[in-house]
Amino acid sequence: MQFLVDHNLSGNVDLLTGALVATGWLDLLAIRLVTFKEVNLPSNIDDRTLWRFVQANQMLLLTENRNMKGSSSLEQTIREESTPESLPVITIGRRNRLVQPDYRGRCAERIVEIVVALALYRGSSRIFIP
Repeated sequence: MQFLVDHNLSGNVDLLTGALVATGWLDLLAIRLVTFKEVNLPSNIDDRTLWRFVQANQMLLLTENRNMKGSSSLEQTIREESTPESLPVITIGRRNRLVQPDYRGRCAERIVEIVVALALYRGSSRIFIP
C-alpha cells in the first residue's frame, strides 16, 4: 500500500519509515511512503485534485490536517465525493510530536493496523492517528 505523504509532512518521511523498519513490518507488508515530488505533484495542489489523485491511484493520503475552507477543501471534497469504496485520509494528530520515538512508534503501529484491515476502513472519511 502506498501512502502519499502530504507536502507539510514530507520532512518526516524518513522518521516514519524508520519506525516501520524498526518494528519489522516492512519485511511483512508492502507499505511505501511517497512524497509529492516522487509522484510529480506540485506542493500547492488544491485539496479536491489531491483527493481525486489518491483515490484514482489507490493511495492513502497521510496528512497533518487540511481544513474545510472553500469548496475545494479536503473535508468538503470527502463529503461530496466519497463512496463506500473510497480510501480514507490518514491524519496525524500532532506532527510536531513525530520527533518523539514513542509517538512516532504509535503512528507506525496505527498505519500497520489500517493497512492490515483496510477493507474495514473503506468509506471512512478520515482516520486520526495515533
